[in-house]
Amino acid sequence: MKNKILLALLILSFTTYFGCSSKKEQRINDVIPVKVMKLEKEMVHKVINVSGVFTTNDETYLSFKTGGIVKSIFVNEGDKVKKGQVLAVLELNEVQAQVSQAKAGYEKALRDFERAQNLYKDSVATLAQMQDAKTGLNIATEQLTIAKYNLNHSEIKATDDGYVLKKFVNEGQLVSPGMPVFQTNGAVKDGWILKAGISDHDWSTVKIGDKAFVQSDINPKVNINAYVLRKSEGVDPYSGTFYVELKIKDDHSGKIASGLFGKAEIFPKYTSKMWSIPYQSILDGDGNTGYVFATNNMKTAEKVKVNIFALEKDSVYINRGLDNFKYLIVSGSAYLNNNSQIKVDNK
Repeated sequence: MKNKILLALLILSFTTYFGCSSKKEQRINDVIPVKVMKLEKEMVHKVINVSGVFTTNDETYLSFKTGGIVKSIFVNEGDKVKKGQVLAVLELNEVQAQVSQAKAGYEKALRDFERAQNLYKDSVATLAQMQDAKTGLNIATEQLTIAKYNLNHSEIKATDDGYVLKKFVNEGQLVSPGMPVFQTNGAVKDGWILKAGISDHDWSTVKIGDKAFVQSDINPKVNINAYVLRKSEGVDPYSGTFYVELKIKDDHSGKIASGLFGKAEIFPKYTSKMWSIPYQSILDGDGNTGYVFATNNMKTAEKVKVNIFALEKDSVYINRGLDNFKYLIVSGSAYLNNNSQIKVDNK
């Protein structure tokens, strides 16, 4: 009985082995039905999508040249200002006292010089004494000029037409020389720009003057005409990326604010011939590379490594890897291996 059981198991093992081998051989020799498309290069006009914040090229921090107590502030954040408009002033008692002191020193030095000059003419004073008096007068004159200059700059005036973006101090606050009091821009005159980060590959493609459409978060459905004003000459040390500046063509005063988020589409003038293929034909994509199946004889599939140039809404642009092939397999790739037998059925 035991021998009969062993014989039965041995027969079953042989049957299973040869049966599996037969099916495996059958799968290897299967002809896979596929659909193909003819590979032809076409002109590609790439659209580059970027995002960033709105700003202007002339944002300026305004401050007092001298320190002191802020007496009056005449504007608030968001106010529109005119060039030369007084925005804030300091308490002037100390500065005016310095002007009076310098003026008194100047008047004394002038009297000393006139006296030394007359005495020199009468041969009572020496030439050196007259020259020393002249030097004292020159010093006193410069000190008076400095004091008057500080008095004139104890108030802050708008450097250009624009807007107050930030107000950093309040009335009665003690400020030091050079401490920022306002941040302003000249958006009224120069208009707005969108400063946006961009990849190194797209940065190399974009050129000055390229057309762009900009959208703001306030009105995302409206395309604002713009163009590439400038591009960075190196990596931004703060963000670690390249950037471009898109100049807004039209007047959008009151509709855009500094720091507002926006996005844009850039249309580079650069064009190139490459292949446009469907998404589903790409296998094992990794960064800028992927694999496709292609064929020349319509009978055998070959697995090909390709370079992905760009991804668009409905297709993938390939710029390297398909030069030696006539047809791309667009359906049935999941069942293929390198050198698989295929049957083209484009119905």
